[in-house]
Amino acid sequence: MIQPADIREWRTYDVVDQGGHKIGTLESVYVSTRTDEPAMATVLIGLPTRHRLVFVPLDGAVVGPDYLKVGYEKTLVKQSPSIGTDDVLPAEDEGPLFQYYGLPYQTGANGERQLARR
Repeated sequence: MIQPADIREWRTYDVVDQGGHKIGTLESVYVSTRTDEPAMATVLIGLPTRHRLVFVPLDGAVVGPDYLKVGYEKTLVKQSPSIGTDDVLPAEDEGPLFQYYGLPYQTGANGERQLARR
């Protein structure tokens, strides 16, 4: 299991797929509001003048000395829902993000978000 205390140290790690292909650079980690465990990461991709952040789930992710290996293919991640480099994920976009990856999504009893940025 990924240790939440370590996630601040991961910023700027390379994010790679199972084949070792670089997807981009880790920008931030979103934790589950239910468990406080890392759930999603944002990955900085694109050209220097046209960066954007894409999301990738952290289930099955492995942290190495200078990389984060995720269980999703590079092409799938690069086509995932994205936000601008200065933006945060709007609450209404959480459901479609989980749906994109085929993951279950459920808000809290009072409509609380499922993800929180760390």
